[in-house]
Amino acid sequence: MKITLNRINDDFLFECTNAQGNSILLDNTSQPGAKGVSPMESVLMAVAGCSGIDVVSILKKQRQEIKSFQVEVEGERVQIEDAKPFKSITVKFLLEGEIDPKKAQKAAELSFEKYCSVSKTLEPNVEIGYEVYLNGEKI
Repeated sequence: MKITLNRINDDFLFECTNAQGNSILLDNTSQPGAKGVSPMESVLMAVAGCSGIDVVSILKKQRQEIKSFQVEVEGERVQIEDAKPFKSITVKFLLEGEIDPKKAQKAAELSFEKYCSVSKTLEPNVEIGYEVYLNGEKI
């Protein structure tokens, strides 16, 4: 796996591109007019995407009917010398459809305990928790 980063303005706007040519913009969001996401926001996005792919994949294999799927991720940071790494991350799955609540909960559990490479990478240093909501109700 390889990513290429190119600076695309005179400040902090970078384009990160993967081997297939897909890209995202990273920027220093503490500056006015930022045109990309911060690197730390991209970490939260990666957790959302990785676990989201897992949960949807598991539920589709179980023939569950997903009408709407959303993930909200919040990270709490802590000051350590000059850096502010994540101390904890909370993932909230918001599902709607004809889905067995036990299957939805198990899919999220499997993602974080077995499949999500992003959360497994962060796990030694970051506490990661999750909640599952189905049709507006917490499971």
